[in-house]
Amino acid sequence: MSVSPPRVQKPLSRPSRRSEHTAPTKPAPTVTGPPPQRVRPARVLGMFSLAMIDVAAVISLRNLPTVAEYGWGSLFIYALALIGFMIPISFAAAELASGWPKTGGVYVWVREAFGEKAGAVSIWADWAENLVWFPTVLSFIAAALAYVIVPGWASHRGYLFAVMLVTFWGTTLANFFGIRASARLSTWGTIAGSVIPGVALIILGLVWIGGGHHLAIPYSSSKLIPNLSLTNLVFFSGVLLAFAGMEMAGFHASETKNPKRDFPVATLLACVVIVVLYVAGTLSIAFVVPQKTLSLNSGLLQAFDAFFKALGIGWLTRPMALLIVAGGIALLSTWMYGPAKGFMRASMEGNYPRLFQGHNRQFAPINVLIIQGVIGTAFSLLFLWAPTISTSYWILSALTTQLLVVMYVLMFAAVIRLRHTQPDTPRPYKIPGGLIGVWVMGALGIGGSLFAFVLGFVPPSQVATGNHTIYTLGMIAATIVLTTPPLLIAHYRKPSWRDKPDLAALDASEQAEEPAA
Repeated sequence: MSVSPPRVQKPLSRPSRRSEHTAPTKPAPTVTGPPPQRVRPARVLGMFSLAMIDVAAVISLRNLPTVAEYGWGSLFIYALALIGFMIPISFAAAELASGWPKTGGVYVWVREAFGEKAGAVSIWADWAENLVWFPTVLSFIAAALAYVIVPGWASHRGYLFAVMLVTFWGTTLANFFGIRASARLSTWGTIAGSVIPGVALIILGLVWIGGGHHLAIPYSSSKLIPNLSLTNLVFFSGVLLAFAGMEMAGFHASETKNPKRDFPVATLLACVVIVVLYVAGTLSIAFVVPQKTLSLNSGLLQAFDAFFKALGIGWLTRPMALLIVAGGIALLSTWMYGPAKGFMRASMEGNYPRLFQGHNRQFAPINVLIIQGVIGTAFSLLFLWAPTISTSYWILSALTTQLLVVMYVLMFAAVIRLRHTQPDTPRPYKIPGGLIGVWVMGALGIGGSLFAFVLGFVPPSQVATGNHTIYTLGMIAATIVLTTPPLLIAHYRKPSWRDKPDLAALDASEQAEEPAA
C-alpha cells in the first residue's frame, strides 16, 4: 500500500478494498429559525488527497500471487483492467456519490435508479460475496502465521482450517464492540501489514535485479502479452477483485475543493500509482518464485522467504510474516463490519426479515455478524475437500468476483440511468463528455465486469480444478444459489419488516460515532 491518506473517511470505509455502505460525511443538523440553512461539509480535499484515498482503499498484497502467475504478461493484464474497470469505476462512483451522498452507498444509488428490489439485490450481492471471500483471506492469514511457526504447515489442511476458524470467530467477536474498535484495528493493521511489507517487497525486487540474481521469469518481449486463451486469461477476474475499491474517493466528492477539476486528475494519478505498485510487487514475486511452485494463498511469504534466505537474512521471514498476519486481520475486520452494518440498514428499511436487524447498544449488527460467521465457516470447509489448497483459494476467489460483478454492473447501469431520469439532481462532479461520456464509461465498466464474469466459469489452466464440466456447472449453480435469495425474499416482503424507530436511532448513532479529526 501507499502511505496512509488523511483521516477524512468514515470509519465504516474499507481501507483495503472498497466501501459502498457509508456516506462520506453526515450532514450537520440544520439550524432552526427562518430561513433554514443547509450546512454543507467543508471542501478541504485536493487532487492528491483524493488519489491517496483510492490508493489506500485498493492496494492489498494478498492479490499479488494470483497475477504473478502471468509473469511479464501481468503488465498486459493490468493494462486491460485499468481501461476496462479501474478508470470507469472511479468516475462512476464520483458522480453517484456526489449526487446521492447518503448512507448506503451502492444500495442507495441502485435504488434511486431502478427501485427497491434492484437496490436490495445490490446490497445482497455485496454482502454475499463476503461470505465466500472470508475463507480466502483467512487462509492467507493462516499461511502467513505458519511461516512464524513451521513454514511447512502453510500447506497442511488441518492447521489451516483450525487457524481460520479461531481467527474468523475471534474477529467476529471483536466487531461486537462497534465501529471504533473495528476502525482502530483496521488503521494500525493496514500500516503494519500492508504498507511496510509492500514497500519491502518492491525494494527486495530491485535489489534482486541489481545484484544480478537469477530471474524465474527471464525477460522476453514475446512474454509481455500472455496466452490469450480463455483458460489462461481466467485470472483476469482475480485482477478485478484486486482493483475493487477504486470508488472510495467518490464518497468524498462533497468535500472536494474543485470536483470537476480534481477528480479526473486524482483518478489518473491513483491509477498510475496503484498499477505501478501492483506491477512492481507482482514482478518481485515472479522474479524469485517459479510459477510451478507458486501458491496462491502463501505466495507472498514464499517470495519473502526466498529473498531473505538468498540475502543471508532468513531470520527476517518470521517478523515479516507477523506483520502480514496483522494486515490480514485488519483486512478481514474492515470487510466484516462495513457490509454487515449496511445489510442491517437495508433490513431495517424493510428489504429483509427482522432476523437481520439484531444489534447491541453500540448498534453493532450482531445478528448479521453471527449469520455470516456460520455461513463463512461452512465455505471454509472447502479447504478440507478440494484437490489442492490453491484450488480452494481460487474457487472461492472466482465466486467472490461473480457476486462482486453483479453489484458493479448494477452500479454502472445506475450512473447511466440517473443521468437520464434525474438530470437536474445537483452533482458536484459529473463524468465529462455529457451523455456520450457517461455512456462510454458505463459501457466500459459493464463490458469489463461481464468479461470477468464469463471468465469466472472457465477452469484456469494454472490450477488443478478436477473435471472441467463439473467445475463449470458447480460455479454456475453456486452463483445462482447466492444471487437469487433477494428476489425470493422480495416476493414475500412484508411491511412489518420496516423498523422506523431503529432506523432513526441508527442514524443518530452513526452521527455520534464520527471520530474527531
